[in-house]
Amino acid sequence: MRFKLLSLLLIVAMAFYACNGSGNAPGKDSSAASGSTPDASADHMATRLGDLKLESGYPSEEAINKLYDERDFQRACQVHTWALPMVGFHALHLAQRDQIGVKDGDVAIFLDLADKKGMLTPNITTLYAFTFWNLNQKGPLVIEAPAGLIAGGVLDLWQQPITDIGQTGPDKGAGGKYLILPPGSKDIVAPGFRVFKSPTAQVWFGTRGLDPDPAKAKATVCSHKIYGWNDRAKAGSTNYVLVNGKTWTSAHPTDVEYFKILAEALMNEPVQTRDRVMQAMLASLGIIKGKPFNPDERMTKIFNEAAIVGELTARANAYEKRFKGAKVWEGKKWEYANLVELNQEDSNYTQIDERASWFYEAIGNSTGMQGRVLGFGQAYLETSKDKAGNWLQGAKNYRMHIPPNVPAKQFWSITLYDNVTRYPLVTDQGSADISSRMDIERNPDGSVDVYFGPSKPAGSNRNYIKTLPGKGWFPYFRFYAPSEDYFNKKWQLEDIEEIK
Repeated sequence: MRFKLLSLLLIVAMAFYACNGSGNAPGKDSSAASGSTPDASADHMATRLGDLKLESGYPSEEAINKLYDERDFQRACQVHTWALPMVGFHALHLAQRDQIGVKDGDVAIFLDLADKKGMLTPNITTLYAFTFWNLNQKGPLVIEAPAGLIAGGVLDLWQQPITDIGQTGPDKGAGGKYLILPPGSKDIVAPGFRVFKSPTAQVWFGTRGLDPDPAKAKATVCSHKIYGWNDRAKAGSTNYVLVNGKTWTSAHPTDVEYFKILAEALMNEPVQTRDRVMQAMLASLGIIKGKPFNPDERMTKIFNEAAIVGELTARANAYEKRFKGAKVWEGKKWEYANLVELNQEDSNYTQIDERASWFYEAIGNSTGMQGRVLGFGQAYLETSKDKAGNWLQGAKNYRMHIPPNVPAKQFWSITLYDNVTRYPLVTDQGSADISSRMDIERNPDGSVDVYFGPSKPAGSNRNYIKTLPGKGWFPYFRFYAPSEDYFNKKWQLEDIEEIK
């Protein structure tokens, strides 16, 4: 009886050791008891980084190197997402200054597709005017806005609006004088000026001409006066520079250059309280205010890898949104492109994912661009999938039905973009958009059918935009001066359907 009992205990013990790791003694491999507290005597741990060797509980030198590489990689990836607004803006600044050849304080004029082909998701229908200004270097900025059909504003380096100017600004389209002060500066008494203080030294002024007559729109936009407050007594005329179809690019880099742009942009800017934790991560990566950014071979490799993963994460976050409120209509694929509050804050957190989605795709934000003002500003909807839930592809043919009475008081447009560059889709057709200001073909009930594909689909009308095989694409549908039926959702846009 005693022998049988001993035999039974031996069998139980053998089963126990078999279930706790291939014959190893208990506690030698912390992976043996998943979810339990690691045993101090374990000599290695199985992790997603591989098998990490331990020495009396201390990570081995090899394990330490792996862990620091992983920490730096993870931090660089999170910094990539956090920094998208700033890097996107500074990349545009560098492109305007170094590639197009427009100095800070001069105003670049972007008229058409040829001018905008290096810009993130521009509208092709209206002309743009941009200038950058460093308040610490050049002093306070003055903008004298004309009366007329314009919509724009001044933004800080995080693409947070300082003030709208034009239809959605305090002047309500009647024109006026604006004075923008540097961060931390003393207030200035300036009768006749609307005075605002920027949180960052680098600011950007952008506007668009909304008059349906292109000549009038250009004349109004070019009536702005841009000059320094300190030079107001001798301010000359503003220098406007036509882009004239120059080749340029402003997309976020996908290698270590992304972090070089970030380091340069941050160097002379004040730190916002909400970003102090991120600043600690930046410091551990060698991006420190007042010090040159000079990554060694190890960190350059990590930055290159993090830029690629960061880019793909940004792409997923933009085209497959997983934050609240993205869907426009239940059961349809259309999403709100811009869900960023003006201060980029939700009730309990900073909108890291929301702003990363918008600023991966686009440039700028303002009251007018949020799509919340009845009868003024713009609303932006986007989709990356067809009605069946498949990605939109350049090799396939599609049809989109736009119901009659689009709720847009000024005009509506649909523009196609390359899903990798986010630039307008450029083909030999020479057009990436269709708008209600064009001579488009309408159905008897006032509705509009638009067709997309590498070649004009059989049976389609002249409302056709060419796509490119091998390239994914996505559209923005814009409502200029959205009206009531947009907000109450009585009017709904149809999904894009593949034509077999």
